[in-house]
Amino acid sequence: MVVNYKNLESTASNIRHGILKSVHAAGSGHPGGSLSAVEILTVLYFYKMNIDPQNPQKPDRDRFVLSKGHGAPVLYSTLAERGYFEKEKLVTLRKIGSMLQGHPDMKRVPGVEMSTGSLAQGFSASIGMALAGKLDKSSRRIYTLLGDGELQEGLIWEAAMSGAHYKLDNLTAVLDFNGLQIDGPNEKVMNINPVNEKWKSFGWHVIEIDGHSFKQIIQAFDEAETVKNRPTIIIAKTIKGKGVSYMENNPDWHGKAPDNEQAKEALLELGGEANV
Repeated sequence: MVVNYKNLESTASNIRHGILKSVHAAGSGHPGGSLSAVEILTVLYFYKMNIDPQNPQKPDRDRFVLSKGHGAPVLYSTLAERGYFEKEKLVTLRKIGSMLQGHPDMKRVPGVEMSTGSLAQGFSASIGMALAGKLDKSSRRIYTLLGDGELQEGLIWEAAMSGAHYKLDNLTAVLDFNGLQIDGPNEKVMNINPVNEKWKSFGWHVIEIDGHSFKQIIQAFDEAETVKNRPTIIIAKTIKGKGVSYMENNPDWHGKAPDNEQAKEALLELGGEANV
């Protein structure tokens, strides 16, 4: 398949706009870790996955699970951009009665495969989906996105052990490795390094990339499809708050919304009109 990088870049920019507008409209949310994962979801939803927005429940579809469920704004903005629902609904984020709550709801949002929020549970669900695919002898692939602070959960490593034990080569996990969590750098809160050696010791195939390089992301997903008898994790080095200079590498923007002036500044920086 020929890759149109300009289209991917334009799509990523639109998704970032959606994230900022939704979080600003809500007055709360998680912009930092949503912005860091934009390129990863752009590749999955606009290049890699076998999906159909007009038929979200088609049996042979690939599945994506946002294990770091607080990053819901990036998933919602991506789904809207892909045509699962109207973009106008993004500004209803976290509003009473809206389907777009602070964490994804699989019963209310088209395209959401798993209700997530409690860290590590989404990853465990993806293990179950991959195992089910094996039992069904299905060609579908399962993808899941983890946060780096999420690796501090014991359930992550129980699931990782299961993934290797059952030789789930239809499963690809991606680690959004931006180095920051709500209370600061991972190393100071609870050091998770050496990440690559941990996953290798659990029997996973490990790929390390720049999580903002479309070329490297695509190559990593393509490589994962060639791996047999074990799951793959892509350790994607990212920048928290990517694309908005005052948010980048700043843990203060893990879980708060920009005010009017900050939102306008961010939207202008990303290009386009600063309508908030």
